[in-house]
Amino acid sequence: MTDSLRPVARTRLYEQVMERLREFVEQEAMHAGDRLPPERDLAERLDVSRTSVRQAIVALEVQGLVEARHGGGTYLLRDRLDAEPLETMIDRRRRLPDILDARDALETKLAALAADRHTAADVAAIDAALAEMAEAVERGELCAAEDQRFHGAVTAAAHSPLLADFMAEIAQPIAESRTESLRQPGRPAQSLKQHRRIAAAVRAGDADAAAAAMHHHVAAVGHVKLLGWHDETDG
Repeated sequence: MTDSLRPVARTRLYEQVMERLREFVEQEAMHAGDRLPPERDLAERLDVSRTSVRQAIVALEVQGLVEARHGGGTYLLRDRLDAEPLETMIDRRRRLPDILDARDALETKLAALAADRHTAADVAAIDAALAEMAEAVERGELCAAEDQRFHGAVTAAAHSPLLADFMAEIAQPIAESRTESLRQPGRPAQSLKQHRRIAAAVRAGDADAAAAAMHHHVAAVGHVKLLGWHDETDG
């Protein structure tokens, strides 16, 4: 059977608005920190409702491309509005809760084991990852690579080959959840503080505290705007 009768894609007016905004930012050579025109002006110039403009801005905000300040307008967080397809966002939102459940189950246990089994070399690797993340935070970067290195160091310190294999199997979904979390405003600095608490518990050999700190961290990773976003054509 061919897929010629596959479901017809439902068009979204606000997705077209997002594309027009992308073109506008590019043509006007706008940069991070610049303010977009007010919603009313955008609606008039694009000949759409303010609701469609607002939906487009919310979708861009969920992706970490703009920041809508209450009563203060909408500002670019990046130099370009290269938004991902909405279907990709919908799919990722559906998967994220399961990914977070898996991370909590695996990484909480790994943190406890790391507290019990770590070597001096393991602690040195964890501390090196923390130092790199602190430098990246200071530079205002997303810190995804540094975050990954920290969690990898904790996994290695647990000395559990089978759990490490499980982590490797879901590396790509974990990377998605990491990026989703770290692009929330202020999140890299918050994540660094949480990592330091995990590291301190591991260093002290306190398995319960390490597990609790990792559980708190994974829960915080799940506090993302994507999970509160809903596309009107989804479902």
